[in-house]
Formats: sequence, structure tokens, C-alpha cells
Amino acid sequence: MSTYAIVLEESPVRLWGLSASERLRRQLKEVGDVTVLAPDQDIPGHGRVLLLNGSFLFEIRTLAGLLGRRDTALTYPGDQTIAAAIVGVAKAASTRVSMQSQPEAVPEFLESITPYDLVAFNEALRSAQVPLLEPVTEDRKSYLENVLYGNAYRGITDLITKFFWPRPARKAVHIAANMRLSPNMITTLGLLLVLAACYLFLHGQYLAGLAAGWFMTFLDTVDGKLARVTVQSSQFGHLYDHAIDLFHPPFWYIFWGMSLVGFMPFMGFDRDQMYVLIVVAYVVGRIVEGVFPLLGNCSVFTWRPFDAYFRLVTARRNPCLIILTASALIGRPDWGFLAVTAWTILTTMILVLRLIQGLLARATGGPLESWLSADDVAQGPHARAFALFGSTRSAYGGE
Repeated sequence: MSTYAIVLEESPVRLWGLSASERLRRQLKEVGDVTVLAPDQDIPGHGRVLLLNGSFLFEIRTLAGLLGRRDTALTYPGDQTIAAAIVGVAKAASTRVSMQSQPEAVPEFLESITPYDLVAFNEALRSAQVPLLEPVTEDRKSYLENVLYGNAYRGITDLITKFFWPRPARKAVHIAANMRLSPNMITTLGLLLVLAACYLFLHGQYLAGLAAGWFMTFLDTVDGKLARVTVQSSQFGHLYDHAIDLFHPPFWYIFWGMSLVGFMPFMGFDRDQMYVLIVVAYVVGRIVEGVFPLLGNCSVFTWRPFDAYFRLVTARRNPCLIILTASALIGRPDWGFLAVTAWTILTTMILVLRLIQGLLARATGGPLESWLSADDVAQGPHARAFALFGSTRSAYGGE
């Protein structure tokens, strides 16, 4: 069935450089097969129509949730104004008249819902928050840009990305958006820094290499957030960014180890054997992450609160960079190499254990569900963990 979309009104306020109609066009393109019509364009005689009030800010999850329904009006909880409606072509004209003349009166032939009736848990961003629906006015511009930025953040990630990068990255995203830089441009600069760090680590220039490495991890935050707030995500950009993220960390650790002069075997393991241990442990950990979602509707880091806390320090790039930075600052880069090797092995063993536990739970209790998807998660026994991991809006708002 064909789906058409019409933006009935449009706020003059531009958020992250985008007009309401352009943002909605980009969002609907990501949602799926939706044809956007001009307000005065004739509607074909078949299919269904998504009517959108452009004076509201939506997110892709909000639109996708509404498109999964029939003859439904989405109202703003604050004043019950109809923000959007999905109807058959035959009911489109009368619904449009109602939205424009009596926006607070839902026609009897439509089911009335609010964003709270849509699915809150978002596995892609490892967070649980109600799909976005906010009125757009000039006095709320800064607040709404903060909301969009916060919603672009994963609720569950490493401690550097979660606690240290958000505010400076927000400023960098603003600069990039104003300069009309694409996310892929930022990713490419990150790739150059990956290669620079490899070279510097190999030649024992640890502090310079760490500076390049840390700047790369910062840009890795910026490119994804820029893509989301300006609705420029693409399959190529996703693969490009994630391929770099996936492959480079072991090379940093190996080149760091290769630079060490006079390194002595530790507990019977020489450097070459440690390189193998690092690569094997890293690959096994990534395999666990890839396999775990097959057990249900969650990842290995969103299954239970323990997994969310564990993700803060799991031996991925940023936690390992903390270890290497500390070792360089105290003048013992060899200790950093040993510590990264040990931490990578240990955290992978924990991930394997969680996979085994997940398999047992799946066999006895059915598909796994994330603790974030529970209806009472905000007030239940995991309320404190939910406050930390379930939402990003308060943590990443602007001043």
C-alpha cells in the first residue's frame, strides 16, 4: 500500500540548520517508502496519508511508530493538539480540515494516542525514552537542539563517551553543522588520525600518538551525532564509520608493543604471543556482541543493569586508551601494554560467560528482553540504573 505524507504547517525556526519540512523529508526517507507531497498537490486515489503538523518536532521513531498504525491521530500531551495523523485517502481531506480548524478535537473515526503509547525502548541507541514530540517555537530553539543532541547519544556506552565527550562534542557538532560539513568528512579525518596514531605508537612517540588517538575518539562521537541531528545517516556512512571502529584498536595495541625496547617475557608469554592473545580476545569479544542479539530483543550490554555498568569499562578503545595514557605518563609504556592485554582477555571472558548465561536463560525462559523495556523500569528496583542509562536528555542538555 502506497503511503503519502503532507506537511500542513511549518515553523520558521530552524533546528541544527534544518527547516521543519527538510527535516521531515529526510526523516521520512529513512523511515521507508513514503512519498512526500506538496500541501497543494492532489492526493492519489489509493493508499494512505500521513498528515504532519510542521510546527512540531518529531523523531524517526515517532514517525515509524505512527506509520505502523491505522486511522490514528497523534496528539501532544501538553494541550491535546493533533500533531500528526495516519488515515486512508478517503478520510484525508476531512482529517486535514479538522487538524487545521479544530486541532484539539480528534475526529471520531480516529484513535487518539500520545507518544507514551509508542514503544520507548530503542536498542540501536541502547536507551529507553518516549519517542520525541515537541512544539517548535523560537524561545525553545536552544532547548530543542539540546534534546535532539541528547537523543542522538547512546544511553549505554563507555565512560569517556558518556561522561566526558558530550558537551565539547556538542559545540563541535554545531560548528560542523554551520560549516555544512558532512559526517563522512569527519569520519575521514578520524581515519587519518587512526593512521597517524599507528605510526606514532610504532615509533615510540606515545604522547603524540595518544593525542591523535584521543582526538580521533572525540571525532568518532562528533560524526555520529552530526549525522543524527541533521538527519544525514546513510548505509555507506554507517559501514564506513563502524568498519574503522571495528578494525583499528588491536593495531594500536600491537604497534605500541612493537615499539617497546628491551621488553621481557611476562609469565612465559613473549610479545608475539601477546599480540595473538590481544587479537583473539578482541575478536571473540566482538563475536559475542554479534551473536548475543540472536537470543532475543537486546544486546549483551542491554540485557541486565550489570551489563550496562560493565560496558562503561569493557576493553574497547577508550577504556584501553585510559590505561595506555596512564602508563605513558608514569614512564612505563610496557606496563600499559601488559595491562591492555590482561584487561582485554579478562573482559572477553566475562562477555563469554554472559553469552553462556544468556543461552541458558533463552533455553528456559524464552527470548531475552532488555531490562530497559520493562514498563516500570523508571520506578522499579533498577530505577537508579535507569536514571543513568535509560535516558540521555538530562545528561547532555546545554547550559
